[in-house]
Amino acid sequence: MGRKNHNKPQKSNVQHKQSSNERKLHDLVDQLLRLTTTQSDQNLSQSVELYKQINEVIIEIQLLENGNELMHTSKNRLSAAILSKFTNWIVDNGATFDGLKISEFPGYELGLMAERDIKQSSLIITVPKKLMITIDIAKKSELRRLIEKDPLLSNMSNVTLAMFLLLEKFKENSFWKPYIDILPTEYSTVLYFNLEDLQELQVSPTLESALKQIKNIARQYAYFFKLIWNSDDSASHMMRKNFTFNKYRWAVSTVMTRQNTIPTDDGTKLISALIPLWDLCNHTNGNISTDYNPNFNRSECLALRDFKAGEQIFIFYGPRSNAELFIHNGFVCEDNIHDGFWLKLGVSKSDPLKCKKEELLKKLSLPDHGEFLLRNTTPPVDGQLLAFLRIFNMDTDQLSHWIDQAKPENLQNLECAFDTFFEQKYWGFLLTRLKLILATYKSSIEVDEKLLTNEISPNKSLAIKMRISEKRILESVINYAEQRIRS
Repeated sequence: MGRKNHNKPQKSNVQHKQSSNERKLHDLVDQLLRLTTTQSDQNLSQSVELYKQINEVIIEIQLLENGNELMHTSKNRLSAAILSKFTNWIVDNGATFDGLKISEFPGYELGLMAERDIKQSSLIITVPKKLMITIDIAKKSELRRLIEKDPLLSNMSNVTLAMFLLLEKFKENSFWKPYIDILPTEYSTVLYFNLEDLQELQVSPTLESALKQIKNIARQYAYFFKLIWNSDDSASHMMRKNFTFNKYRWAVSTVMTRQNTIPTDDGTKLISALIPLWDLCNHTNGNISTDYNPNFNRSECLALRDFKAGEQIFIFYGPRSNAELFIHNGFVCEDNIHDGFWLKLGVSKSDPLKCKKEELLKKLSLPDHGEFLLRNTTPPVDGQLLAFLRIFNMDTDQLSHWIDQAKPENLQNLECAFDTFFEQKYWGFLLTRLKLILATYKSSIEVDEKLLTNEISPNKSLAIKMRISEKRILESVINYAEQRIRS
């Protein structure tokens, strides 16, 4: 009679470790979700402290997810083989870019170079719709069931596009693999900034926006992590094997830096889309030179200006401030003619003329607290800010006079006549406010520019460039206000 084996089957050490890590990962995701959803309406110092807590949890999550970080794309996106596959793929599927070639450019990585002289308004790029990654395609894919049941996916097209991009990234046989293979593996969006990088923003109003963006994406990651682990559909099963914070951050950054809009087939609305080839064009000042041609179902790009053979081809992304470009695109345009600085102003609750000021502001559809844009133009102050400055500095007789006026909107006109004392009063108020803000920065423009000559990380360099652009606008508006006071 054989000897019975009384030993019970045991899990291997590897299985036990995997199970333990998985439980810990789920606990950390729950912790991240609580951190990013229960705290709001914070001042800047509180937001920085919350970021530190969020970042600590994310670092732990990244360590646990580290073994699941196969990117499913080529490691060498700039290799001749990868670029050749992409070029063959877009040409075989109907795209055209005659006279251009994909090239590397210092400070830009990939871009498009003119192989011959190109005249302004020449048609230089066409991309058929079938090459684009669109929301409509996502809604017909394996992601359909999740989109239909989840309010976030069904209402936020940029988020849906990011999740669909990840789904395609995880497939070895994706139609868009040649395109995905040439996408950057990392970005310079604030989602890739660490605390040291963010601290370069000092007192910049852009820091608040950056922290909010990081918090929102961390919350989305935690939300979708739980969603795909608690859903029973093919997309969720595929995603949960590969879904990590790093990959979600990558997908969101890809969409933020590259998405555009195209019309639906019936032309009734615009939808988000990623447009291969076209998104290799980098930004410069100018005018929009890209449009969608419904007759040919394709995106068409015209030359923004004359380009000489050997020059990089640029396009204009739209009238965005450097803060917008920094947060959503991961770069700063040093000669940005559309740049601006958001100035926070408000009527104090303790102001004895608060009610009258609010009444007059309401007539002009202006808030009693809000942000006003100082522009990189002449004049740098628009009608809304001008009216607010005037109303904020009025006495009771002036307020009563303008409340009774038939056309209070004249307050938004720079040429609206006031006596010299009042002109100096409201311009002096703006001047004092801007000098105080400029003084809160810990360094001068000259010091910042010297820092850029040192060997520092690309993200830190980008943050310094961002605060330089803010200081330049503040200095410019200060000079303008001083001129108004003297005139």
